[in-house]
Amino acid sequence: MVAAAAAAVLSAGAPSAIAAPTAQVDRPAVATASAATPAPRTGPYAALRPLAALSAERLATADLVAAAKWGTGSPIDDPARERQVLDAVDRRARELGADPERTVAVFRDQIEANKIVQRGLHRAWTADPDRAPTTRPDLDEVREEINRINEGLVRAIADSPAARTSPSCAPVLAVAAARVVPDEHLDPLHTVALARSLRSVCG
Repeated sequence: MVAAAAAAVLSAGAPSAIAAPTAQVDRPAVATASAATPAPRTGPYAALRPLAALSAERLATADLVAAAKWGTGSPIDDPARERQVLDAVDRRARELGADPERTVAVFRDQIEANKIVQRGLHRAWTADPDRAPTTRPDLDEVREEINRINEGLVRAIADSPAARTSPSCAPVLAVAAARVVPDEHLDPLHTVALARSLRSVCG
């Protein structure tokens, strides 16, 4: 599983607490989500939680993309690949009856969040080369996993129009994200990136 491999890259190739990027990032309101409080099984939370969880899963692939590009001179920005992703999710949203403009907006944020992680890891590895990865993942295989997660995200967007347009969307999504952070053991870099990835979900 890519998530497990990404965790291995993180543990071997980056500090346990990576400094967050200096770029300004819009963050959702901090929500306190007690681990002792069970998550609702229905309603807006149940509809929005998959978006937060899948976004975190997608961010795990950024570790592998960063490792695949490390030392190759390949740029983090890849406009051609980004265009392919956005065109694909636009088509899939239309097939599923989701709002294509909203879906594309969410995926633009997903892409930017992914690049936040890549840049943060490259900065950390440059500052401490001993922490840099010593293996290079197959980027084509990583992209196959990203495509799988993308399908789940498009479906989650298509399945949650009422929750995403509700006035309660932002606070409920913040609670969902707050629960995902410890569940997925996100470090500061990935926590900042998760906030960036969810910016256009509500609306």
